[in-house]
Amino acid sequence: MPSSAGVAIIVSLFAAAFAKKTWKDVDTLQVGVKGWLTDGTEFGSSIGAEPLKFQLGEGDVIEGWEQGLLNMCVDEKRRLKIPAALGYRDIGYKDLGIPAGASLYFDTELVSVEEGPEVLHINQDSLVDLSEF
Repeated sequence: MPSSAGVAIIVSLFAAAFAKKTWKDVDTLQVGVKGWLTDGTEFGSSIGAEPLKFQLGEGDVIEGWEQGLLNMCVDEKRRLKIPAALGYRDIGYKDLGIPAGASLYFDTELVSVEEGPEVLHINQDSLVDLSEF
């Protein structure tokens, strides 16, 4: 499914038939998350606390989340394995104890979706060339 450098969705604990709500790019997501290194060292968790709140596509989260949370539904749980190239790369994240080049695991749950603004879709075929006026 994913390429060797892509995100692996290890398990999705959810049945699509019970989908409550999916999201669009302009929506704000609230996600419960627990992260750990391949050796089992936990580096962060919002479980039992305030979920993380962000908008995908805005650069607020690592690239692996941008890919791994796509098409997720409210109440869906996923376990993600994110290679270093889609995480904190060869820099790491010292404040969280994430070393350079570390692959990461995350248990995620989409808690809620806040609707973003309506997006105006323009049909390019119906545009009028105003340069002649």
